[in-house]
Amino acid sequence: MTEQYSKPRQQAEIAFGKAQSQFFARGRAFEELDSITAARNEKTLRLREARLAKEQQDSVAPPAKPASKRASRS
Repeated sequence: MTEQYSKPRQQAEIAFGKAQSQFFARGRAFEELDSITAARNEKTLRLREARLAKEQQDSVAPPAKPASKRASRS
């Protein structure tokens, strides 16, 4: 059951299809940007938590003694 449309109708269908494709492509682009942003935020949070944990550990632990310098025999 193939229907034959008039020339203006065919052109309108083609134009609508192109507009619809652009709309969906734009949506996919925004979804991709959102996923990149979410991944970056998760990584930032993970790194911040690791940094804060290390800072806390360093503040609780006694300061490390510097390595003693040995006198060289010359």
